[in-house]
Amino acid sequence: MQRATRWTQWVMVAMFAAAGACASMGSSAAQGGGTADGVKLYKRLGGYDALAAVTDDFLGRLFANPVTSPYFKGLEPWQKNRVRQLIVDQLCEASGGPCLYIGRPMQLAHEQLQMDEKVWNAFAGDFVATLTKFKVPDREQRELLEIVGSMKNDVLRGSH
Repeated sequence: MQRATRWTQWVMVAMFAAAGACASMGSSAAQGGGTADGVKLYKRLGGYDALAAVTDDFLGRLFANPVTSPYFKGLEPWQKNRVRQLIVDQLCEASGGPCLYIGRPMQLAHEQLQMDEKVWNAFAGDFVATLTKFKVPDREQRELLEIVGSMKNDVLRGSH
């Protein structure tokens, strides 16, 4: 596989797991970050710095997981930093924050990947483990997982 293609695939794999493509989703949580008592999900999660910390932990899990780590093999440090920023921006926008996610739509991004339920479940499991580590309340976890779950068909369809 060519390096540029592998890089593009890796970026998209990491981003799907995080939460994005909110503009194309139908749920209210995905379209404005949801509100509880008028407070957007972004604020309830702790804002930008909290999302960055969650992303750092999540990526560490993905790099170490034998199911997901092959998707990240061979990346340079600057590539990992770029992916990290895209994930933070994706989480920020999807939760109603002030960021702009500039990544590709999920189906297009996963066209050349060979992802299946096993890979999806590994990503999702690492995401839940990270949210649990940071003691994200159940309601906020459910909202984030709804956002992520709404992308599953596009991600898996794009991989075949």
